[in-house]
Amino acid sequence: MAVIGIDLGTSGCKTVLVGRDGVILASATAEYPLSTPRPLWSEQDPHDWWRGVVASVKAVLAQRPSEPVEGLGIGGQMHGAVLLDGAGQVVRPAILWNDGRCQAECDLLHKTVKGLIKETGNRALVGFTAPKLLWVQRHEPKLWKQVRTVLLPKDYLRWRMTGEAVAEMSDGAGMLLMDVANRRWSKKLLAACHIDESYLGRLVEGTEIAGRVTAAAAAELGIPEGTPVVGGAGDQAAGAVGAGCVTPGFTTIAIGTSGVVFTTTKGYAPEKDGRLHTFCHAIPGRWHQMGVMLSAAGSLQWYRDTLVPGADFGALCDEAGTAPLGCDGLTFLPYLTGERTPLCDPLARGAFVGLARLHGRAHLTRAVLEGICCGLVESLELIRSAGTKVTEATVTGGGTRSAVWMQMLADLGNVRIVQRAGADAGPALGGARLALIGCCGVPVKTACAPGPIEASYTPDKGRVKAYRSVLARYRALWPALRGYCHAVA
Repeated sequence: MAVIGIDLGTSGCKTVLVGRDGVILASATAEYPLSTPRPLWSEQDPHDWWRGVVASVKAVLAQRPSEPVEGLGIGGQMHGAVLLDGAGQVVRPAILWNDGRCQAECDLLHKTVKGLIKETGNRALVGFTAPKLLWVQRHEPKLWKQVRTVLLPKDYLRWRMTGEAVAEMSDGAGMLLMDVANRRWSKKLLAACHIDESYLGRLVEGTEIAGRVTAAAAAELGIPEGTPVVGGAGDQAAGAVGAGCVTPGFTTIAIGTSGVVFTTTKGYAPEKDGRLHTFCHAIPGRWHQMGVMLSAAGSLQWYRDTLVPGADFGALCDEAGTAPLGCDGLTFLPYLTGERTPLCDPLARGAFVGLARLHGRAHLTRAVLEGICCGLVESLELIRSAGTKVTEATVTGGGTRSAVWMQMLADLGNVRIVQRAGADAGPALGGARLALIGCCGVPVKTACAPGPIEASYTPDKGRVKAYRSVLARYRALWPALRGYCHAVA
C-alpha cells in the first residue's frame, strides 16, 4: 500500500511513490517550458503542468505496478494565478511567483488597505497572487470579464484530478487574500481586489481530503477512480513537512536557487513590518514564519558561470576556505534578482564592494558564500526577534553539500546546522506525508518524523564573534547603495 506525492515545480514536476512506512519506493520527473514574453514577466501554460503530472505519475507506477495507491498529495510552486472561465477553460497563461510586473498594484494595495500587514501577515509583494489579479483587471479588462475561477498552480492540478475547485491554507495564505490568523478568506482584501469569494472556492487544511479522482482523470493517470486527494501544501510548507519541520521552533534552511528560512510556530505571530512571510502551516492549527532571499545558490551559480565557467562547485567552495574570514574587506551583496527578506525591494541589485589588488579568486568565492550566508542570517535574526528561539536548523538543497559553506553558515548565524537523512526529498515527499495523514490515518508525529542526523556543524565562539563585523558592514551597504540601484534599475 502506498501514496503518491507530487511537487509541481517551475521547471518540472517530480512525483514519488511512498509506502505506509514513509520510504520512497519510486521517483520520476517530467520537465516543461517557462515563458518570459516581456521583461519582468514569467508565465507557464497550465496544460503543460498536467502533461508533466500524467507523465511522472505513470512513470512511478510503472516502476511499482503492483503497488495499490491509497491517496495522493500535491505540493507546488506558490503565488501563481490560474484563471478559468465559466466552462473551466484556461483564459490566459498562468502568471508565476517570479513574475515582477505588478509593483504598481502592490503600491495601490498598501495605499488603500488599512492594516494590510495585520490582516494578512505580509506586505504586498510582486510575487503574490492578489496584485497579479489586480494587474489583469487593469491591463486585460476584457479577459478578466471571462474569469469565474482563480486557482493556485497545485490547486489547478487537483481540480483536473477531482473536478473540485478548492484552495488550501498554506498556499492560500500566500495569495494575500486570506485573514491568516483566522484561516479564512479576508473580506477586506477580497473587496479591495474586486474578487468575488465564489471565484476562490472553499479553504481546506493540508491533510484534509479535498476531493476524489474522477473516472476521466483516473484513465489518464493510471490510478483508481475515487482515490482521495488531500489539500496538500505550497512548496515551502510541503518541503518543511518532508523535512519533519512540523513542531513549533523546528527550523529549516533551504539553499536552492533561492534561499528560505522556515520555522513552525504554534500561533499566528506576524513580524510587525511584514519583512517575514507569516503563513498557515500545512498541519492544521499551526502557522509558520518564512524569510526568503531570491538569489542564494543562484548567486553562486551566476558567479561560477560568469567568472569561472565549468569549474566544479565543490572545488570552488574548498578553495574559498583558504581565504581569510571576512575576505580582507571584500563584501558581496546577493541581490541579483532583487530581494524579498528583509528589503522587500524588486529593484535591489548585487555588488562586490571593497575590491583591491590583493583579492584573488578564493577571496571572491568566499565573499559570495559569506554574502549568501549573511542574507540567510537576516531572515534568521528576524525570526528570532519575532519571538522564536532558534539554536538548530536542518539544511536542505544543493548548497548544503559543501562542509566549508555549512560551517560558515553555522558561525555567521550562531546556529547548529544539521543535515538529516531524507530531508532533501522535498515537497513531493511532503505531499505524500500529508496524504499518509489524511488518507491513511497515520499520526502526524509518525508520518513527519525527522530523519536521523547525518552531519552537523557547531558554531565556533571565536568565529561567531569575528563575523559580527562582517554582518555589520553587509547591513550598512544596502542603505548606501539603494539610490544607485534604483537609478540604474
